[in-house]
Amino acid sequence: MLATNHTAGTLALSLLVLRVALGGMILAHAYNHAFRGGRMEGTGKWFASIGMRPGHLNALLATLTEAVCGVLLCLGFATPIAAAMLVALMVVAIVTVHRFNGYFIFRPGQGIEYCLTVAITAAVLGALGPGRWSLDHALGWWHYTPFQGLLIAVVLGVGGATLQMLVAYRPPKSTA
Repeated sequence: MLATNHTAGTLALSLLVLRVALGGMILAHAYNHAFRGGRMEGTGKWFASIGMRPGHLNALLATLTEAVCGVLLCLGFATPIAAAMLVALMVVAIVTVHRFNGYFIFRPGQGIEYCLTVAITAAVLGALGPGRWSLDHALGWWHYTPFQGLLIAVVLGVGGATLQMLVAYRPPKSTA
């Protein structure tokens, strides 16, 4: 019985660390978009430059999604939805910016490596669930099988990203 309790505690701690690391990372992105560099005005102009139109609205929506997703992940609340939000953010980033630059992040313009790893990690967290040290667990909201959690994270994430790109993505014309 001691080994089972030890294993359960290790899993709970591991999932907590994973959730807070991902949630904190995406919260930092939201903060950076809103309050650093060019702030929302500069972020909106950059979004327009990569083909996300209208730029300011898409920048605002992405920043809000990052902030909400980050908080939800840190708290372990609505975890498969939070995982789907992060998958969606990363799919949009891959399609609009990083796919043109190869795989590795150290390539000029940064490849897909980082965003793909974050998306996969979010999807796996959707499958594993938030762990027992979470609001989902405390409220009795986690009733998903790993397959259901993964399906929610991937289908809603890729579906949401696809819908956003169909509505808002107008790739800039090549000057070459």
